[in-house]
Amino acid sequence: MLAWIASWALLVGSILSLGFTLHAFFPARGTRTLVASFAASMLTIELAAHHLFAQIAATVVLGMLGGFAEYPGHVAVVVGGVSWLGLSYLIAEGSGARAAMQSTLSGFVRDWEGPKIPLGLVLLTLPLYRAGVERVRDVVFARVAGRRLKLDVYKPALPGGPSRRPAILQIHGGAWVFGDKREQGIPVCTHLAAAGWVAFNVNYRLSPGATFPDHLVDLKHALAWIREHAEEYGVDPGFIAVTGGSAGGHLATMMALTANDPSYQPGFETADTSVQAAVPFYGVYDFTNRFGTMPPAFVDRLLQPHVMKARIDEEPEKFAAASPLDRIRPDAPPFLVIHGNRDTLAPLRDAREFVVKLAEVSRSEVFFAEIRGAQHAFDLLVSPRSVPVIEGVERFLNEVYQRHCEKMGARPPPLDGLELPRDAELS
Repeated sequence: MLAWIASWALLVGSILSLGFTLHAFFPARGTRTLVASFAASMLTIELAAHHLFAQIAATVVLGMLGGFAEYPGHVAVVVGGVSWLGLSYLIAEGSGARAAMQSTLSGFVRDWEGPKIPLGLVLLTLPLYRAGVERVRDVVFARVAGRRLKLDVYKPALPGGPSRRPAILQIHGGAWVFGDKREQGIPVCTHLAAAGWVAFNVNYRLSPGATFPDHLVDLKHALAWIREHAEEYGVDPGFIAVTGGSAGGHLATMMALTANDPSYQPGFETADTSVQAAVPFYGVYDFTNRFGTMPPAFVDRLLQPHVMKARIDEEPEKFAAASPLDRIRPDAPPFLVIHGNRDTLAPLRDAREFVVKLAEVSRSEVFFAEIRGAQHAFDLLVSPRSVPVIEGVERFLNEVYQRHCEKMGARPPPLDGLELPRDAELS
């Protein structure tokens, strides 16, 4: 009886496992299942090694209970084997991210040495803590519409060091309607802090309470606040980069393309809101949906009624003004655009079009890292794919900062980031 139960449990588990593995390769794109499908696909892809270990372990345990003695167990081995092959492919695909980043930045980054993300964080997957990094939580940077807006600061916990470090402003995603600084951007913030930077993970007002460009105005408030408090946090006010994912990628791009625009700085029009580099992850670059890449529900059920509170056929200029594709300018800062080729939420074509058009106009460097096999929000977890991407972002930003200092005729300070023993690094 036990062998019969074990064999059927093995078969059912193998079928479910294969289903998740196949879904990672072919996620649904229909409106009703889009978000749930994305989540299941992303978790399977980024945790492929964990899935593989769990499936093999379950197979061994059930086999020891007699699962291989019955016919269903024989079928389960074949089904499970197919799943294991698929997961192994996903793991190999993820390991190619390092080569993709180095190829993208080849000829620009002069020094690829720097702090590594510890292997232990990859095994844990959730970046809740990073040795040598200090976090200051819930710092109020503005009071808007009766609400206190807050940010978290990540900085090296080492004593001494340069008093003017480069900084980065991180913007969370969430379709402009949800999300929080406690949930996103932590791997980037902690790694940059370990490398000697100061990172500010920022909250902003969300729709439907907020109407675009309220989100952008709040973030410019944060940028102005960082410059005002530069001395307090040891920040070089002359070099602040911006990053973010999804809606945060859209807002990070808009921050870079609307520097010092007084229409987005009510009450603080003279504040310096320029950024010196931009790294949008899987951003949204077009609110007009000119290429028809967005599901109709994105425009009809989210963008028009909740984010813009306007109809595109009645006020097309508002949607164009909120589209990075329509805000491209020659004096844009250096850009590193990152997007996965398996993204089902933010269209890859829009990212490609944005990069091409920006590169035609911008006087600064424009790089596009198309990450093979990556879903939307792949960097929420510390994984074999997100690790080299985040490390590559740090190398890119360090290079931009070095060149910025050289252009200003100043010697960049040594960023005394966290030194990790080599046996604790992910090579």
